[in-house]
Amino acid sequence: MIEKLSVQFPIKECCVALSVSRSGYYQWAADEPSLTARANAELVNQIRRLYAEHKGRYGSPRITAVLRQEGVRCGENRVARLMRDHKLVARRKRAFRPRTTLAGKTVAPNLIKGLEVSVPDQIWVSDITYVATLEGWLYLAVILDLFSRKVLGWKLGETLEAELVALALKNALSLRQPDPGLYFHSDQGSQYSSQAVQKPLAVIGAVPSMSGVGNCYDNATAEAFFSTLKTECFPLSNSFESKAQARRTIFEYIEVYYNNQRLHSALGYQSPRQYESGYQSEKGTTFSKEKVTANPLCRRRSEGQESKRNKWREARREAPFMPACDLDRSVAFCL
Repeated sequence: MIEKLSVQFPIKECCVALSVSRSGYYQWAADEPSLTARANAELVNQIRRLYAEHKGRYGSPRITAVLRQEGVRCGENRVARLMRDHKLVARRKRAFRPRTTLAGKTVAPNLIKGLEVSVPDQIWVSDITYVATLEGWLYLAVILDLFSRKVLGWKLGETLEAELVALALKNALSLRQPDPGLYFHSDQGSQYSSQAVQKPLAVIGAVPSMSGVGNCYDNATAEAFFSTLKTECFPLSNSFESKAQARRTIFEYIEVYYNNQRLHSALGYQSPRQYESGYQSEKGTTFSKEKVTANPLCRRRSEGQESKRNKWREARREAPFMPACDLDRSVAFCL
């Protein structure tokens, strides 16, 4: 008040009128922010930057993890308090219920219950969800690697036919060439029991696995992905203005953000790409420590690798829909 009035009146008169001592006013005016206040102000600027970069998707745990990765020393409680004081709130998860399951004729047992995933391409999980737009419904099928939670293949279509899952599987196989014995887990939907999906799985030697009837917890990872997708990617109304907008937004979220940037608490606050890169680096380091010499065992390994390539070529001849090993992911194919 005195600072504003001092433009028109002497400070002495202002202090007398407001019953404030001049020495007290001058002491207040000369005081600088404390070290804690300056540190908090700087931290708030960094929090605002990360909050904006991730479009309000991150709460205090993930923002704290990113700050620590950037070399900033801070506690989660401190970050949570500053976010609360400045009204920076992450998007809240909404209720999510699966509604796309129509049981098929062929039912496989749940073979992944209790299994611990230790390497990539050991277990793939898949599911389908609705995407609402003002122009009508779209349907999204995804395939995730349970090891890193990475979305390997996905397809956004306008029908719930088996071809939707078959194209998502083809997209995943264009990115990865799993060894025989891969577990492919899904619900008991008719799409997954169809020949359009079961045939390519049989060609690559995958083992089908299905959740129990009406038990979404058996496929919890895929359900959790859809819950995250609809919380962080969908509009607050849960409906896109157009199908084109839905395609653009979902593509950006999966291919740019989710697989490469979003930190997962289950992965030690790493993105799927970081988690897989760390595994490959560790695997490469372990391999480099081994003494590799030109012996019959090495020759047998080379022969085994060549046999695997030949088996893949034969599989492609039997099933023309199988992708080549060096086929790149196509944006138009997903959309």
